[in-house]
Amino acid sequence: MDEKSNSSHQRFLVVLLMLLIFGVIMIQYVCPSKSECQMLHHLGSWFTIGGPPRPRIGDNEMQDGLQKDPYIAEDGALARFVPRFNFTRAELYRVVDFNMKGDDVIVFLHIQKTGGTTFGRHLVRNIKLERPCECHAGQKKCTCFRPGKKETWLFSRFSTGWSCGLHADWTELTSCVPSRMGSQETHKTLPRNYYYITILRDPVSRFLSEWRHVQRGATWKASLHVCDGRSPTLSELPNCYPGDDWSGCSLQEFMDCPYNLANNRQTRMLADLSLVGCYNVSAMSEEERWAVLLESAKRNLGGMAFFGLTEYQRKTQYLFERTFDLAFIAPFTQLNGTRASSVEVPSETQHRIRQLNQWDVELYEYARDLFLQRFQVARQQERRQARERRQQERRRLRGRFATKQGRWLKPTETPHVTNSYVNEEHQKTTGNSVESEVLLEDWWDLEENSTMEDYTDNVEQW
Repeated sequence: MDEKSNSSHQRFLVVLLMLLIFGVIMIQYVCPSKSECQMLHHLGSWFTIGGPPRPRIGDNEMQDGLQKDPYIAEDGALARFVPRFNFTRAELYRVVDFNMKGDDVIVFLHIQKTGGTTFGRHLVRNIKLERPCECHAGQKKCTCFRPGKKETWLFSRFSTGWSCGLHADWTELTSCVPSRMGSQETHKTLPRNYYYITILRDPVSRFLSEWRHVQRGATWKASLHVCDGRSPTLSELPNCYPGDDWSGCSLQEFMDCPYNLANNRQTRMLADLSLVGCYNVSAMSEEERWAVLLESAKRNLGGMAFFGLTEYQRKTQYLFERTFDLAFIAPFTQLNGTRASSVEVPSETQHRIRQLNQWDVELYEYARDLFLQRFQVARQQERRQARERRQQERRRLRGRFATKQGRWLKPTETPHVTNSYVNEEHQKTTGNSVESEVLLEDWWDLEENSTMEDYTDNVEQW
């Protein structure tokens, strides 16, 4: 009796195991997409050997069986961006003819607490170059020479140092850089091209980040603030603190100082300060002064060769690569866990910060709109070019097939054959190869949407 019960028990376990295996197989068959049956897949994974599978590198690149767009989900941006501003074609199609081997120079305008240090390191350590920058441990600057020359192609903190002053602004750089480069390379006779670039950040996050930095003892006393050939006097630019630094200041104290350069810093650093009398605030009313600075900052930002946004790392990388025809070695990463994001600020305090930085808020909204429109145009252009290459390849392959079959082709399509009609007998008698390729005209390619990828490209759905 015991033997029969043991045998029945074993048969029951075998049947149960077979049912579990059959259930796992059915889950995979009925729900091939994990996104559609996530709970069932998670449950079924526990009955596979070794427990739930470990995520593999590249798994997050697939979604519902299709390649996932890495530029949409990485920063939380909406898949369909609705623009607010109207920009010209020249403002949107931003591609420069940067000549690394010539005399062109990239000038990085580094605004405090915008992620500029990280981006600056990308410029000297993370670009695929024929002659990479030489960076040595313990040295703050890298040597970024052109191929075959002892001349720099990059003017930035990590290549030339703070040659025009600590965190020099637009007003300082545009007057200082040409003279600096001219003094180093006096044998140049032709004017060189300077391509200005910068990084912007959400004003509230940037303001909080600067407060935390100042709270730890940062002062930026070495900044020159040169405008119209001179630095501001103490009466024109008073200090917010009496001692050597402002370490330990509260957020309320930081917001209360009327001379704090953290307020609307991005607008001020991108504008031409000579338009408002530099740091002489008595030249015009505050409202008029900042309105002029904002328009100047927008104009200068739009005229720059490139600008990126801290909140859009992958898109920033993409647009830089498209603009300068340079490629980074490692992809940019989106870091959301900054010191500013760790600060818990009440909504009323955030509202106060936005009021203090109202001009930066307007500038950032303008910059974000222009940035995303540029990204959209660049992606559409890239897809059109890819579609044209596929269509050209199909026409080439069809031309080969038509040559083999002896079809009638246009005289312009058969430059190496005197007769329009090509057949295999003619190929044999003349000795010409039947594998000769013919590039057909656009009229030959009748199937514009032969694949789903072609269809999605044609409707520009991204």
